[in-house]
Amino acid sequence: MPTDALVAGVDSSTQSCKVVVCEARTGRVVREGRAAHPDGSEVHPDAWWTALQEASGGGLLEGVSALAVGGQQHGMVALDGDGAVVRDALLWNDGRSAGAAEELVDELGGPGAWASAVGSVPVASFTVTKLRWLAEHEPERARRVEAVVLPHDHLTARLLGGGRVDLGRLATDRGDASGTGYWSPATGEYREDLLERALGRRTALPRVLGPAEAAGRTPDGVLVGAGTGDNMAAALGLGAEPGDVVVSLGTSGVVSAVHDAPTADAAGLVAGFADATGRFLPLVCTLNAARVLTATAAMLGTDLDGLSELALAAPPGAGGLVLLPYLDGERTPVLPDATGTLTGMTRANMQPANVARAAVEGMLCGLADGLEALRALGVQPRRVLLVGGAARSAAVQAVAPQVLGAPVTVPPPGEYVALGAARQAAWALAAQEGGAPEPPVWEPRGAVVRPLEDPATGAGVRSRYAEARHFVHSV
Repeated sequence: MPTDALVAGVDSSTQSCKVVVCEARTGRVVREGRAAHPDGSEVHPDAWWTALQEASGGGLLEGVSALAVGGQQHGMVALDGDGAVVRDALLWNDGRSAGAAEELVDELGGPGAWASAVGSVPVASFTVTKLRWLAEHEPERARRVEAVVLPHDHLTARLLGGGRVDLGRLATDRGDASGTGYWSPATGEYREDLLERALGRRTALPRVLGPAEAAGRTPDGVLVGAGTGDNMAAALGLGAEPGDVVVSLGTSGVVSAVHDAPTADAAGLVAGFADATGRFLPLVCTLNAARVLTATAAMLGTDLDGLSELALAAPPGAGGLVLLPYLDGERTPVLPDATGTLTGMTRANMQPANVARAAVEGMLCGLADGLEALRALGVQPRRVLLVGGAARSAAVQAVAPQVLGAPVTVPPPGEYVALGAARQAAWALAAQEGGAPEPPVWEPRGAVVRPLEDPATGAGVRSRYAEARHFVHSV
């Protein structure tokens, strides 16, 4: 690989498209671009292509030798025989297929049967449930479907085709394929019988590429990597290795771990995904993370910095206040109709500082439950990497080691999904030039390490949270 080679990574998320151009050997970012996506839980895929053109315009990709796309997981992109989109894509956050998920789980024999088949128990976010919804509610459109791809797959196909989609060149990777509900990380094969169960028939599916394998080249000759899902790209961008747990505090909360073996959780708490390196990425997702803090700040008449100051002024345990942060229902545990609950209130503890502290602790306790679910499947955390918008909060950084029960490393703010896609592109470029068993080493700098100083305090906070959760669930 030339010493001055440049690679690009694309983060096509729910909200926006971000592009970073990096030095292939070091990962140093030299240029960046961004464009917004439309709001909503269903979007025409043309919007993603338009945003990519805008974000990469103005010569941003000049001199780039390879690129790859990290995209939002699960979204259903249904194509006809000409590669045209049949309907707007249903995104991961579209909940209309919740009933379809329940039907599919029951039809196959329960959660354990799904965990054994594909490593995960499907919920409304999974592609397979959206296909069932399409077959039941829009049968005419369903009959037109000749191929099903994911958001990152669609962008990859359009890059290869100069804007057009050739069904014969569809490609994906293990990581994103593992979020469909019809590809097994354990076997590395599609379960087309599950696709047929959902849609009523089988369709074309993208070939699943290896981690350093290229999907092809653009008409301009730029090498296009396999791409992957956003969580897998973020782990790659962070340089996560076996034993690393990534806790991401964005709109949703995600706890994932790079692991050497596939997992299957019959309880459905842990999704048994693959990662972007040939390993695995068991993952727990909660609906409520950063927005818990913004909602609490608004209720207290302050901003996020003010909330952080209040929370740090309160004692651990918030004077006995416990917040169950199910403000938007919840995905893990599966409580779609739940609401938030503040318990343990007395005249003495109903102070703004305690409420702020309870919000921080409650949000983190939900993620600590996810970490415990990973431990139950054999994941032994070596360190926790704390990322996402809410990770910048001083209160979150201070409280996280206690509640999570492990030392916490806070990497510097960065576009880690896009960086992971760029690192994958660099890996594919190196593989084209003679082999590269592992991705290039890109060392993030400026991380802050927060030690675990008082395990007993955190255990007490989690215990009170568990008691409140059990009481509310049992009522």
